[in-house]
Parts: sequence; structure tokens; C-alpha cells
Amino acid sequence: MPDTDAVKEAKKFYEDVPAKTPGFFLKGAGSLDWGMKNRLARIFNPNSGRTVMFAIDHGYFQGPTTGLERIDLTIVPLMYHADAIMLTRGILRTTVPPSLTKPVVMRCSGGPSILKELSNEELAVDIEDAIRMNVSAITLQVFIGGEFETRSVHNMTRLVDMGLRYGIPTMAVTAVGKDMVRDARYFRLACRICAELGAQIIKTYYVPEGFETITASCPVPIVMAGGKKIPVLDALTMAYNAIQQGASGVDMGRNIFQSDAPEAMMKVIGKVVHEDMKPQDAYELYETLKNEAEKS
Repeated sequence: MPDTDAVKEAKKFYEDVPAKTPGFFLKGAGSLDWGMKNRLARIFNPNSGRTVMFAIDHGYFQGPTTGLERIDLTIVPLMYHADAIMLTRGILRTTVPPSLTKPVVMRCSGGPSILKELSNEELAVDIEDAIRMNVSAITLQVFIGGEFETRSVHNMTRLVDMGLRYGIPTMAVTAVGKDMVRDARYFRLACRICAELGAQIIKTYYVPEGFETITASCPVPIVMAGGKKIPVLDALTMAYNAIQQGASGVDMGRNIFQSDAPEAMMKVIGKVVHEDMKPQDAYELYETLKNEAEKS
């Protein structure tokens, strides 16, 4: 009989005991091939073991999202302040200058628009095209509990297999449908399934209760999803708490490009992630940088 959390809640996550990482600085990556480790070391700063990804792939299912109307004008300048950029191949080829040396995390799933059932996705990028574009990681949504859960899981395992063949890590994004509960129990389930089936990185949402059990029970690095636009101090606090509770970075989009001062927000998020800057201090720095930009 399956051991569900509803049946047995007495679980031990040992949140205060960090996982050992023999052979490499990143959790769960010690036995990976050299090429995959090298790509991971581009995405995650080897000194801090963390990353600030810049997510701008929203248009693959919802079109010209607010703040992403003209990526060439408003978004490309921000990319230089991120550790990695997460985007689609269409935007990479048409809009991003090839002189940008930031590692690319490429969206490889797609199909339904925001008008349809989002879990009905398919793989939408050939691995050879990802190689041609010199990406550092490939990524897709996984809809645990969604209508097309099994299809999305199989999409992930196929992408993992292709990535392993060529030394490219796969990041699984735990998608949450409108009818799913966003709590630690759900995200423990979704993250662990993705890791068990081979994903080398997991992107998931922050929850205020039990997030440390999600990171502790996942054997690979977790990157926190930025989610919808919230007040600046709230976003900084969420990022800080996620890092302090075991996340290996953040992947933010709307809380950066929809903020009043996107470049300032990008810079202070980096301080929070890599230097453990406290949220209030980061907010004060944000206001300072914002005011300086307005005067110049």
C-alpha cells in the first residue's frame, strides 16, 4: 500500500543536516559527467553555489506579457546582470545578441496557449537545435496532479535522456494548475518525483510553511520560482527565506521586469541570493539605486 502523507505524517527530513556533495560543489551532481558539471557551473556560481536566473519565457503560452512587449529594448540590457537567462529558442535567435555570454536555460515544452488546458504540453525543441544554440540547460513544465500528468512526466524523462546523451542538464518546473493546492506536501511530492526520474535541477514555488522540508527531501538543487508580481519587499523577503531554507537560487521574471526599477531589482536580488543580504537592507539598496537611476 502506498505511503501517502495523508496516511503517515511522521516523516524525518533532517532539515538541519546538509546533503553531502562529494566530487562537486552542487547537490546531487557528484556523479555527473564533466560536460554536465561544467554547464551547471556556468548556471550556478561555484563560490556561492547559487544562481539568479532571469525568466522571460512567459510568451510561449501567453503571448506578449506585460513588461515583455519589446524584449530587445527593455529586457536584453537586464540580461547582463543575471547569472543565467531562461527563455525560448525563438527569442534567443531573434532578439538576444550572440555576444551575450550568459548561460542559457532553454524552454523545450509547449503546445497549449493560456486559452486551453496547459498540462496538455509536448516537447517542442529538438535536442540538436538546443546543441546548435549552445545552451547550458534544457527545461520544461511537469504537471503533477494535472489532467495530462503522465504525458508531462514522460516529456521530462525523454528530455532527461536526450540531455544525458549530450551532457546537458534538465530543469523540471513544477507547474501548479488553478485547482491544485500550493503547500509543502504537494511540492515535496512534485519535486521528489522529478528528481527521482532524473531531472538535475528543480524549479518550484516557495511556501511559507515547510519549504525547508521540500529542499531537504529533494536530492538535487531547487531553484525558487518568482511567481506573480508582488511588492518589492515581499519579493525580496520570499527570495531570502527560500535561500535560507535550502534553495540554490531563484528564477525571477515578473518581479524583476514588472518592477518600477528592473535593473535595481536585478542587482539587489543578486545580493540576497549570493551574499545573504537581509530583505530590509536589500529594499533600502533598491530604493537608493532606483533614485539614482531616476536622477541620471
